[in-house]
Amino acid sequence: MSWKPPRVLTPRSILPALAVMLVLAAGAAAHANKPVPFGDRVAGSGDAEATPVNSQSVSSADLDLKVVGPGLEAYHKTTGERAWSYRREGAEALYLAMAGDNAIVVWDDGLVTSVRPGDHEVRWHRAVPGLADYLRADGEPGADKRTDAQRKQTAAQRAAAALHTVQREGSPWLAVVTPNLTMGLRDADGDLRYNDRPSNGCLYDPLRTVHTDYAVLIPRSCTNSSGLAVSGGITGYRLDSNGWATSTGPAATVKVLDASRVEIADGPIVPPKVFDTKAAAPETTCGNPDAPFAAVRPQGGCADPSAGPTADAPAATATPAAPAAPTATATAQPTDQPTAAQQ
Repeated sequence: MSWKPPRVLTPRSILPALAVMLVLAAGAAAHANKPVPFGDRVAGSGDAEATPVNSQSVSSADLDLKVVGPGLEAYHKTTGERAWSYRREGAEALYLAMAGDNAIVVWDDGLVTSVRPGDHEVRWHRAVPGLADYLRADGEPGADKRTDAQRKQTAAQRAAAALHTVQREGSPWLAVVTPNLTMGLRDADGDLRYNDRPSNGCLYDPLRTVHTDYAVLIPRSCTNSSGLAVSGGITGYRLDSNGWATSTGPAATVKVLDASRVEIADGPIVPPKVFDTKAAAPETTCGNPDAPFAAVRPQGGCADPSAGPTADAPAATATPAAPAAPTATATAQPTDQPTAAQQ
């Protein structure tokens, strides 16, 4: 029978065990300081931890939601009392938009979150690469001379330009736009449905970006190797079908006309045109031979060119009655009505 003395633990053999214990202790301390993922803190009216109790009958229509101080505040519309507040440790809320009945919040650390107002549940979190840098505007001309108030104002303005919520029927979604990246997220679960980058030499322009109830339209500007603006374009994104792209000048603007139509203006030489984001097609102008067969006809239709003067006699009589009136001159141009509506 052999006998071996018990193993003596040397300082060298203790080091690995101590390292493991230190890592576990550090992790436990971090968890104690930030026990909720992403630093979420939802408090009730008395600053106590909010619970869904007694809030099941409350909906977003019953609450006023505001970005106040560092977070989101919800107030009862009937009484004006605070219902709950939402904070995140180490972050500040900058902008709020609704996607259906849910609140979407942009934070200064580049995180986007969704909250259900009725039971104040934080539904999902999504980090957007490059968003925090865009909001801070560090390194841009004049950034080092801005005051704290100006920095906060710039960050809030850019957060509003970056977030676009699309109220698609029954299934709202949202897009986040930065100069180098755009992402489309499904509101139901925060799932990433697309991400896209501009082509080489080009940048997206969040400040010119608009949205309708069906799509998000993002202008882009491009430069050559010398830094001179050479071209541009507008890209449309949808969640239920393929998007589209059109070439424009470097400073084209997009204006929302209604829930589905936008006007694209590309300088004084090119006439403005209307694009229908629901049909994903341009609106054909009156006088165009293809107008009767177009996918999107002009709003309000076009006058029948074969109609005789008799049918329009009252209007024709009224027009020359006041030839000097500016309003009469504008009314006497039915074929230009779509263009006039676009301006």
